[in-house]
Amino acid sequence: MVDSDKAPLPKFPGRSSRRRWLFGAALLVGLLTTGCGPQYVLLRPAGPVATKELHLFELAGIAMGIVIVSVFVLYAIAIIRFRDRPGNRAPYMPNWHGHRLLEPLWFIVPAILLTIIAIPTVGVTYQLAHLPKTRDPVVIDVTSLQWKWLFEYPGQHIATVNYLVIPTGKPVLFELTADSPMNTFWVPQLGGMEYTMPGRVLPLWLEASHPGLFWGHSGNFSGTGFAAMFFHVKAVSPAKFAAWARRLHRTAAPMTLGDYHRLLTFNVVGESSYGAYPASTFPSTKTGFVLRGGMYTPMHNDPRKG
Repeated sequence: MVDSDKAPLPKFPGRSSRRRWLFGAALLVGLLTTGCGPQYVLLRPAGPVATKELHLFELAGIAMGIVIVSVFVLYAIAIIRFRDRPGNRAPYMPNWHGHRLLEPLWFIVPAILLTIIAIPTVGVTYQLAHLPKTRDPVVIDVTSLQWKWLFEYPGQHIATVNYLVIPTGKPVLFELTADSPMNTFWVPQLGGMEYTMPGRVLPLWLEASHPGLFWGHSGNFSGTGFAAMFFHVKAVSPAKFAAWARRLHRTAAPMTLGDYHRLLTFNVVGESSYGAYPASTFPSTKTGFVLRGGMYTPMHNDPRKG
């Protein structure tokens, strides 16, 4: 019979396996949240605007990674070196108030990292806030509806619903408004998002560097049909774009005011095309702001006229 005072403590064979399972789950979650893989379109830029914005994300990610890794390294050193165990002679001095090295370090390191992030961010922000001066853009008037997108091409006198065709290698100026609750226009592979608001016209320029089919959608929740509020952006060569616009203007039926009012209803529709559209479907006065000459000025005139 075993003496109960000297009996070995019971072993738990499942504890190590649980630890391995938790470690594997944490590693899997980490890999899934890194953005690796072709399905993460935000990390696959297809134009100069998206490429510059991705570089800013990468710079910020590196800076944050330095902070996170440093904190975890210091944490590991603390729990290993200063762990309360027999024979540990590591000095324990928790009161660091007035430390001549550490207190300045808490301010200097974040200030350096913020400066490294801020300088290129400000430069790229001002650079992307206005159209390239030497390049004439394609203008597309965008109206977010409930739950659909209306795209009107004033230069080509055509309109589409829930899909876009744009030329490659040419800036596209989107003039954004809404005839529904406020929404957000976003094509992740071409650049950042911009709001669409009733009674306002806000500018956003994007560009596709190569032909392709890109995914666009609303970045602002707008009710039960939000999941269907997406659109496709097809980038083609300038010659193919011009041929597509001429063909659509010649063959597609024109949009009437009755067609437009039917688009205003709360429903989900597919893709459609129009060879013309009423001028009254888009605001005639631009009320947004665009960066010109280093300062913001009201867009009272059509930006296509300078």
